[in-house]
Amino acid sequence: MADDYCAIEAAMEVLGGKWKLAILNKLVAGTQRFGQLKRAMPTITQRMLTRQLRELEDDGLVLRTVYAQVPPRVDYALTDIGKSLVPLMEQLDDWGRWYQNRRA
Repeated sequence: MADDYCAIEAAMEVLGGKWKLAILNKLVAGTQRFGQLKRAMPTITQRMLTRQLRELEDDGLVLRTVYAQVPPRVDYALTDIGKSLVPLMEQLDDWGRWYQNRRA
């Protein structure tokens, strides 16, 4: 990586966008199936959820487990790298609540 590459830019490359932190936050509670995630976030499209999960998997934050059964079953869970974000997500949640109260 270039010396001028900011660590925040690296984090935003992995976590940026509207949905990634929301998906990770849902997985903090434990392993979820695709349908559970979709129901928990009704405004995300199926296509976008699939895309974001794939990117999170590619970046090593989410583990996708496929079970060979009919109907097919796929579970998503946080990896150890994903779990390392829990304190950050808690801080962002606290800040978001503080910000909402300031703006109200």
